[in-house]
Amino acid sequence: MLSALRGLGVREVRGESRIRGLRPDYLDRRGGHRLPRRAPSERENGQPFIVDVVLHAEIREAGRTDDLDRTVDYSEVADVIVAAITGEPLNLIEALAQRIAESIFALESATRTNVSLLEVTVHKPQAPISVPFADVSVTIVRVR
Repeated sequence: MLSALRGLGVREVRGESRIRGLRPDYLDRRGGHRLPRRAPSERENGQPFIVDVVLHAEIREAGRTDDLDRTVDYSEVADVIVAAITGEPLNLIEALAQRIAESIFALESATRTNVSLLEVTVHKPQAPISVPFADVSVTIVRVR
């Protein structure tokens, strides 16, 4: 996947994504919800999902000015994550991660703060798998 991003100035440096040699400012939002999804038993009983989101944004002015209008409103981010999870049921956590990324990019505060890159991880710690496991997750990276 990194090769697809190289044309945008993203490169791998000791396991971290870097944009044009600098790690941009970012906000990190983590949380979970129990909601129905794919398998009939999951739809009946609900399924916990944990969503981690990292937003790479220009928030330097927010730090300098202590002005909420100069940062991403993470309560809005939390609201769109819940809306994405509770929306039309999906079969894949990959599709849920994509829906979340698109919803965050559409936020006015994400546009205002120039969110340039999103990392969305959807965890499904109780996936219906017959062998012991700690977690099932998918992480997507999207560049605007």
